[in-house]
Amino acid sequence: MSLPPEKASELKQLIHQQLSKMDVHGRIREILAETIREELAPDQQQLSTEDLIKALRRRGIIDDVMKELNFVTDSVDQELPSSPKQPVCFTDRQSTLLKKSDGTRMADSTTMLSISDPVHMVLIKTDIFGETTLVASYFLEWRSVLGSENGVTSLTVELMGVGTESKVSVGILNIKLEMYPPLNQTLSQEVVNTQLALERQKTAEKERLFLVYAKQWWREYLQIRPSHNSRLVKIFAQDENGINRPVCSYIKPLRAGRLLDTPRQAARFVNVLGYERAPVIGGGGKQEQWCTLLAFLCRNKGDCEDHANLLCSLLLGYGLEAFVCVGTKAKGIPHAWVMTCGTDGTVTFWESLTGHRYIHKPVNPDESPVAEQPKPLYPYRTIGCVFNHQMFLGNCQPSDSVEICVFDLNDESKWKPMSEEAIKSVCAPGATTSLPPFPPLCASTIDASVTSNEIEIQLRLLVSEHRKDLGLTTVWEDQLSYLLSPALASYEFERTTSISAGNEEFQDAIRRAVPDGHTFKGFPIHFVYRNARRAFATCLRSPFCEEIICCRGDQVRLAVRVRVFTYPESACAVWIMFACKYRSVL
Repeated sequence: MSLPPEKASELKQLIHQQLSKMDVHGRIREILAETIREELAPDQQQLSTEDLIKALRRRGIIDDVMKELNFVTDSVDQELPSSPKQPVCFTDRQSTLLKKSDGTRMADSTTMLSISDPVHMVLIKTDIFGETTLVASYFLEWRSVLGSENGVTSLTVELMGVGTESKVSVGILNIKLEMYPPLNQTLSQEVVNTQLALERQKTAEKERLFLVYAKQWWREYLQIRPSHNSRLVKIFAQDENGINRPVCSYIKPLRAGRLLDTPRQAARFVNVLGYERAPVIGGGGKQEQWCTLLAFLCRNKGDCEDHANLLCSLLLGYGLEAFVCVGTKAKGIPHAWVMTCGTDGTVTFWESLTGHRYIHKPVNPDESPVAEQPKPLYPYRTIGCVFNHQMFLGNCQPSDSVEICVFDLNDESKWKPMSEEAIKSVCAPGATTSLPPFPPLCASTIDASVTSNEIEIQLRLLVSEHRKDLGLTTVWEDQLSYLLSPALASYEFERTTSISAGNEEFQDAIRRAVPDGHTFKGFPIHFVYRNARRAFATCLRSPFCEEIICCRGDQVRLAVRVRVFTYPESACAVWIMFACKYRSVL
């Protein structure tokens, strides 16, 4: 497409926000319910797609949406002929030229044929506890509709599983595609098929050439030092469908619009997305699976590589020089994290699973043993390579230990680079081999206040039942519960900014609320899910929390406060604090 990825992402986000503002989904649900109630026969259980579309058009929903959304194509230096000849309309995305528009017309069929980005569909299963599982991921080639009569076509696709089940069918999906508004001129199916075949041929050739280059680069890398063979230099990685892709294709600068204000807030957002290693059948170590961004965000959890790829993309969107690092942690466990290089030479490590940041200060191995050396605080042990959307560099220093590595990426004696042109040929936004543009982040649909209150009520019931089973009565003190709120807000603020604030006021309020001769105990804990029963079971495994919940004594008063902090894509940080106060008896 002619739009740069960041602009396309911003446009998609604006469209999503406009549809939400118009409450399109709510209006569709109302019309669906009304149509089923008024128009279906008692013995008819299903409403066809055609009937639903007719109902939407009859009530003006589609017209209202199209009035609000005007699709305008940007003009460029050269203009395509206004009525191109169909038999020769085979275009390549690299040289796409959009026709000038007066703001009232859609792009023509020839221009749309040059848009090779597929429609990415992700199938998610959600159980009764809110746990999500990735079922299938499918890239739909939609351009067959350009050659169909009346701009309408039906497709049947087979959805395959993911990971170790990528060769197993999970079901058949029937799809109906319709161009709206209809195109003034449709292409012949032969033109469409020829264009798709041409793109497949070019894609295969680009992939072949990059593979040849990658093999040659690897041979040269091993010739520098034979021990390089044991380093974690990751050039290709399998996605959820088992397709090998260059690791650089998983990274693209991603702008969060107005949903995330700072890089540290972005790191916190990535941190609260759940961590889950790819499932493996049997033994043999870790299963290889790097998820595409849409699949990762849809299920709201993923492996360390998924978190690192998303964080790196967001930091690049903020204008930082960011890279994904591939190496090991303690005990040689493979790991991925993010690194940023400042203009002053400062190297900062970002741990995407925790949100922690570490300044890298290299240790000089040639210094005297008595000389004072900086002690690394980060958990990383070795590093094999770093990469982003444009660069890939293999660590060719004598040692791959992180603490003595020098991160001067322009020094080819320390970091062996891949050709940026070779990477661009398969990973650049215009390359047909690359993943489609990243989807825009969506605003949270969670009401923080309502959700906090619901979880708190459930926890009170669970605590009361637990104490009743122990033969203990439960008396809640609402004022004490309320006083816990500033502490939870302070904890989240510190996680986001690494700055502690507000603790003095909280401690002063607690001192005033606890009478002389009484003891106060509090236990804060953090979760990234909203399942109260699961959180309560986890809290009971902590001896400190169990001591508070099962508190015995004179004039025992209990308190619990829940605070939900929402982030894009329905991600959230849930802080819970249990507390008690009681009269001390010697």
